[in-house]
Amino acid sequence: MMHSGRDNTTVIKPTSHRGFLYELKNNWQLFLMLLPGVVVLIINNYIPMLGIVIAFKRYRFHGDFISSIIQSEWIGFKNFEFFFKTPYAYQITRNTILYNLAFIILGLIIPVAFAIMMNEITNKKLSKVYQSVMFLPYFLSWIIVSYLAYSFLSIENGFLNRTLLAAFGISPIKWYFEPKYWPFIIIFFQLWKYTGYNTVVYLAAISGIDNEYYEAAEIDGATKFQQIRYITIPLLRSLMIILTLLAVGRIFNADFGLFYHVPRNSGQLYPVTDVIDTYVYRALRNTNNISMAAAAGTYQAIVGCITVFTANFIVRKIDRDKALF
Repeated sequence: MMHSGRDNTTVIKPTSHRGFLYELKNNWQLFLMLLPGVVVLIINNYIPMLGIVIAFKRYRFHGDFISSIIQSEWIGFKNFEFFFKTPYAYQITRNTILYNLAFIILGLIIPVAFAIMMNEITNKKLSKVYQSVMFLPYFLSWIIVSYLAYSFLSIENGFLNRTLLAAFGISPIKWYFEPKYWPFIIIFFQLWKYTGYNTVVYLAAISGIDNEYYEAAEIDGATKFQQIRYITIPLLRSLMIILTLLAVGRIFNADFGLFYHVPRNSGQLYPVTDVIDTYVYRALRNTNNISMAAAAGTYQAIVGCITVFTANFIVRKIDRDKALF
């Protein structure tokens, strides 16, 4: 920083670029604290990536895992060719993308609506009770949720067949053998489990909005709906965009517990409940085709990686644009 002798103006010299070695030297304690997490990340996430070579081989067991990988025949992209020629490639990709699109759209609209409604509740104790009740399903595992679903959908003793449908004289429905109902059931249980969590996230953002905006709007004669339309939603827009783009980055990843446990792995429901994650699991468990499962997993990882980087690029661009204004 330099000072001029005549007009007392201050000239700020740009700081030199500080590289990694400079940061390591001056903040080595922080890097040392980071080291255990980095080691675990490398062991759990990066070293297993060497197994991607299985997708390009005809895997055969030769005594131990490493020897099997080395000695198995290299066949290039034949596993991918076989996978994409089967009807399962289109089916599981379609299901994965369409379900995630539904989750993204409904997972944006419904939590925002609930957050706005709960913010308008004047009784704060009652509001806390509602938040706790809505948040509870988030802590339940999909196995527990699958048993709850079975208690409603069981053919003989389920609540819907035995009580509700019987009261209207409707014949029992074989829920676990009728694919046409399951897109709605899957979406319902996903929203039921995660809406409370997402609502709390948006409610926290709404709580951070300055009340002076609403007071000024009331003075100008704005109704509640106008305040929501012109104040609440615009101020939530940045959070909504970022969370949506992060969800888009995971569009090729499905919730395994939801699609495997809730339909109870019923073969009749595969056309509408089979996704990439469940297909890879069954390929390993039922057919023991490790190479095919690796090819499907690699396909999911590559396309998912592309969407993650794309979403990350868009999020960073939005952050830069916000900084400019």
